Amino acid sequence: MGVGHSALSLSLDPLSSTAFTAKPKTSSLFNTRRAKPVFPTEKDSFFAGFSLKIGTLNCGTVAGEMEIEKGIGAAQKPIVDFHGIDEGLIQKMVFDALVWSSLHGLVVGDRNVQRSGQVPGVGMVHAPISLLPMSFPESHWKQACELAPIFNELIDRVSLDGKFLQDSLSRTKKVDAFTSRLIDIHSKMLEMNKKEEIRLGLHRSDYMLDEKTKLLLQIELNTISSSFPGLGCLVTDLHRTLLNDYGEDLGLDSKRIPGNTAVGQFAEALAKAWTEFNNPRALAMVVVQTEERNMYDQHWLCTMLKERHNVRTVRKTLAEIDREGKLLPDGTLLVDGQAVAVIYFRAGYAPTDYPSESEWRARLLMEQSSAIKCPSISYHLAGTKKIQQELAKPNVLERFLENKEDIAELRKCFAGLWSLDDSDITRKAIEKPELFVMKPQREGGGNNIYGDDVKETLLRLQKEGSEEDAAYILMQRIFPTVSPTFLMRDGICHKYHAISELGVYSAYLRNKEKVIVNDQCGYLMRTKISSSNEGGVAAGFAVLDSIYLT
Repeated sequence: MGVGHSALSLSLDPLSSTAFTAKPKTSSLFNTRRAKPVFPTEKDSFFAGFSLKIGTLNCGTVAGEMEIEKGIGAAQKPIVDFHGIDEGLIQKMVFDALVWSSLHGLVVGDRNVQRSGQVPGVGMVHAPISLLPMSFPESHWKQACELAPIFNELIDRVSLDGKFLQDSLSRTKKVDAFTSRLIDIHSKMLEMNKKEEIRLGLHRSDYMLDEKTKLLLQIELNTISSSFPGLGCLVTDLHRTLLNDYGEDLGLDSKRIPGNTAVGQFAEALAKAWTEFNNPRALAMVVVQTEERNMYDQHWLCTMLKERHNVRTVRKTLAEIDREGKLLPDGTLLVDGQAVAVIYFRAGYAPTDYPSESEWRARLLMEQSSAIKCPSISYHLAGTKKIQQELAKPNVLERFLENKEDIAELRKCFAGLWSLDDSDITRKAIEKPELFVMKPQREGGGNNIYGDDVKETLLRLQKEGSEEDAAYILMQRIFPTVSPTFLMRDGICHKYHAISELGVYSAYLRNKEKVIVNDQCGYLMRTKISSSNEGGVAAGFAVLDSIYLT
C-alpha cells in the first residue's frame, strides 16, 4: 500500500481489540455434508492442475455481468454486524482460515526465524490476512478495471518520450541520489540509441475511495515489482471458501467476491514475452533481494510459468548478476552461462537494493542487453511519483493520448498532485498539513510524510532555501471510509476499525507496432488499521484482503 492515506481526523471510537485465538472444531472441518461449491469446474481456477481446486472468474467479466449499482453508500456500512457476530463462529472461521492458508501456500517467511527469507520451507507462517472480505461498490470496481488498459497504454507512450522523462526529472536528479543513478542509466540508453522493441509491463494501479467526494482516486501506479499477484489470488479463494461454509450464518454470498486471475495472467504475459524473444533455450530470470520473506508469492508465479507454459526460471540477486553476467556481442545476456530472455524485477526499486557499485553494474548490464526487461529503465522512471505529478498537469495527457474519452476517464481518478515549487499549495500545506501527504521518489511503503511532519519539513526546506524540495511532491490526502473488520496476524484475530486500498493489476506486451497483451489482470485489496499512516503488507503495516461487491 504505497501511500497509506488514512482518516486520522475521524473521531471514531476504536472497536474492542479482543483477540480471537484459533480453536479446533469437530463439527465442520471434515463435514461431508458441505454446501455444494458454486464453482462448477476445475478449469475455472487459477490453480487448476495444482493442489488448489477452487474455481474463479475473471474480474472484468464479473464487473460486466453483475448489476451495477450507483453511488458509494453501501461501502459506509459493514457487510456483517460485527458487534452481534457470534464469538464461537469467529473462532471456527479463524481455525479454518489458518488450516486453509497452511495447506494452500498462503504463507510468508516468519520474521522471527533467521533463515525464513533465504531457504524455502524454513520458518513459514500464514500471511497477514483479513478474515472476511471488505465491501466495495461495484460501480467503482468496474471503473478501476476499465482504467487498467488505458494506464498501460499511457505508461508505454511515456516510456518512449525520453525528453519528457529527462526534463520532468531534471530537478529531482540534482537532489535525489537514487533517482539520479536511475536517470544516468536512462541517459546512457538514449546515447546508445537503445530501442526496446519488445516491451513488457506488469503493473498495479492503487486506489482509495474518498468518503467526502465519493470518488475513486488513484494513489499511485506501480511499474516495478508489483507484488502479491500470487498470494492475492489465494486470499480471494480463501474468502470464497469461508463464505461457502459460513455464508448462510453471516448472510453473505461467496459469488459477490470477484474472481482473481492475477498470477495466471501475469504468468501468461511473461510466457508470451518469452515466446516473442524467440530463443527456446533461454530462460526467465527473477531479480530478487538477498533476503525475501515474500518469496512464496514469487514462487507461485514461477510455478505457473513452468507448469502451464514450460518456461524455466532462475532467481538471482543483483550482486549475483554482476558476478555471473556476461553480454555477448549480439546483445544476448548470459547469467551463469545461460541465455536470459525475460528479466522480471522483484528487487531494484529501493536504494537499499544497491548497497555497492556491484548492483548498479548489474542494472546497467541488464539494460544494455537484448533481454526483455520488466520493467525497462524507461518504464521504471515512468512510474515515479514525479512523473505521476507531471501527468496530472493540464494538457499533459494530451501529449500521449488521442482519445478524449480515455483522457477524461484518467483525469476523473487523479487526486490533487503538486510540485513543491507551487508557492500557493505549499502555503496551504503549511496551514493545513493534515490535508496533504509529502511523497519522495520511493517505493515499498514507510517513506511518506504526514500531519505536523509535513508542516515542519516544508518550513525547514523554505528556511534552508535548497533545491531539496525537488525530491518530493505534495498530494491531496484521501480520507477513505472506515469500516470494522477482523485482521489476522501470527495466528491471532483482532477486531479493528480499518481502511482499505484497492490495487488493480494489468499486463502490457508490445512487439514494435503489435500490441500482444493489454489486459486488466485481477486485483489486490489491502486493509490496515485506520490509525496507521503507512500501508505496505511486506513492510508490516497492512494485511491482504479481497472485495465483496455491493
